[in-house]
Amino acid sequence: MQDSYSELIKLLLPEIIVEYFELTSYKKGDEVLHIYLKEINSIPKEYRTFKLSSKGFFDEITVQDFPIRGHQVYLHITRRRWLNEDTGKVVFRDWNLVADGTRVTQEFASFLKEINRFQSKQL
Repeated sequence: MQDSYSELIKLLLPEIIVEYFELTSYKKGDEVLHIYLKEINSIPKEYRTFKLSSKGFFDEITVQDFPIRGHQVYLHITRRRWLNEDTGKVVFRDWNLVADGTRVTQEFASFLKEINRFQSKQL
């Protein structure tokens, strides 16, 4: 059954989100759909030469996405962070680098900028 949910999510969300996040839950109201996503523990390619250890998550952010069948859609995103064992600094995935390597719409590029905006506030 989980595989069928994965296929459905691939149809609803941008491929890049499906690649880097897992669906943890959802809540459907009369006119609102809340989708909860958590970043998977996949080390960002720009840090693969370093020794990193997962150090939890940043606070959840909420971003409004495109409506689905008359429902407002809110993505509740929890991003992962890692500790660079060599430098002692916290690192995280740079969504601008991810976007550069893919073909994304202008709307989705704006979405990625929104994610990065929240990231800057938390540091």
